This record gives sequence, structure tokens and C-alpha cells, in this order.
Amino acid sequence: MPHADARVAVCGPASWNQLILLDRLPEPVPHMQFALGDLHTLGGTSAGKALHLADRGVEVTLHALLGTDDEGSRVSAALDAAGVRVEAYASDRTERHANLMTAAGERVSLYLATPSEASAGAIDRTEAALTVADLAVVDLSEVGMAIVQRRLAGAAGAPIWTDLHDYDGSAEFHEPFLRAADVVFMNDDATDDPWALMQSCLDRGPRLAVCTLGARGAVALAASGERATVDAVPVEVVDTNGAGDAFFAGFLAASLTGEELDGCLAAGARQAVVALSSEHLHPAIAGPGKITSALR
Repeated sequence: MPHADARVAVCGPASWNQLILLDRLPEPVPHMQFALGDLHTLGGTSAGKALHLADRGVEVTLHALLGTDDEGSRVSAALDAAGVRVEAYASDRTERHANLMTAAGERVSLYLATPSEASAGAIDRTEAALTVADLAVVDLSEVGMAIVQRRLAGAAGAPIWTDLHDYDGSAEFHEPFLRAADVVFMNDDATDDPWALMQSCLDRGPRLAVCTLGARGAVALAASGERATVDAVPVEVVDTNGAGDAFFAGFLAASLTGEELDGCLAAGARQAVVALSSEHLHPAIAGPGKITSALR
């Protein structure tokens, strides 16, 4: 049964990113292009979910691989300032991206650095934390893969919610996450039929599938056959980074208070506005004495 004081463990990426705003995405030919602005800020799908869960009053801990480099220190400081508890596991380097963005929300992500391989001890500690939590959010990552494979092999633990992002219904890497999950989220970037995609997910075991549709809102399908839809909340978009993670967090937080499916979708749509209205994953990242932005 859902309960508002549930402890949620989030496992997955946290990164330090540079967002570069362009009037158009670069063409695949040699050329020069002027940026409209740029911003260094916190990134990572798991960091975004943790920020928005904390915003909704959920007791959340983020489990992530971080280096002892400057970027790792910035990630930790940003999350700490936003009130998110972090359990950091040793990595040779902190994940970094350069995201080429347009005002329309188009994005090309360049991975500048990825974490080193997690030790067996780090995976054991993460699994132990997810076992004692009331709910586990396991995002796509190498550590996440180890966790879901152990779960599929019979390991006990809290119900898993996972975010498949732009899943196309057949990607091999996503399959163990899908089969281990109680609830799955995705977007419609790789499908023309979100209902069929969600049903194909449910056929592999989850009890609930949710698909975000960008400016068209979101839809959900339960294993029981229940369907629900929600329109996007009107908003003047500042930046699209992290909107899906905010939606996920709003939906999850509402489910913990016993909201029905329609209410959870509505809560997700409202929380997405928080991310869409900010240059950062969440407004708590920005503030006096912190990051200033050139994105305008």
C-alpha cells in the first residue's frame, strides 16, 4: 500500500553539464556557429528525479558514482544545497555532458566523460540500500543493470520503478530493467503508437506503464486495462532538460499519498512545469551566490 512517508532510493546518473543554446542544431558539415548562451549546471536523470522528489517532500537518497574531481564536488554541493541526500560511490571521474540545445527543446548530448566501472563493493552497498528502502528507482546505467540482473536472479528488494526514456520496444539494454520493474516510464520519441508500446511493456511483467508525449501531455496504461490521459500544463518554456524526470517524480510522489491514476498523471504534469520554468533541473539549484546563466 502507498504511504506518504515512504523512503525512496534512487540509483543512477548524476553529472556536471554544460548547456549550449543555439538557434539551430549543427549540420553535419564543417562550419562556424555562434552560441546564444551557455550554462554550467547539474545534470543526470537520477539527480533530476531526486531533486523533484525532495521538492514534493519525499524522503529520498540518491546513489551515484562520483569522482573526487572538481565536477564531483560541484554535483555534491548542488544537491546538498537543494536538500538531497547523496550516497556517493568512488569513480575515477564524474560524468560530464555538453548538451547542444535549441529554444524548441531539441537536444544533442555529447558525453565528455563517463564514470569508471563500479566496484563489486559499490554495487553490493547500492543493492543493500535499495533493499531496505520502501521503493527503488533504478535508472538506466551499468550499476542499474547489475541491480536489475540480481533482482531477476531472485534477489529480494523494494518494488522497482524505472525510466526507459526513448525506448523503442526492442532495445536489448532496456530489457532487464523492464522485466524487473513494477512501474515503467518512457517517452514517445521512438514510437508512433504509445498505447501499443505500453502494452508490450506490460506483457513482460510491470503492473503499470506511463508514456510522456511532450507538449501533448501523457498517457498511462495499467495491467488491469485501466487507461488514463492528461494534457500538458501550459507553461512558458525556459529549458526542457529534466522535464521528464520531474514528471516521473510528481507522479511517484502522488502515488505515495494514494492518488488514483488520473491524479498521479495530473501531479506529474504539474511537476514538469517546475523543470520547464527553470534553466536548471530544478530552481533549487539556482540562487544567490550560485550559478548564473547566460541562457536567455
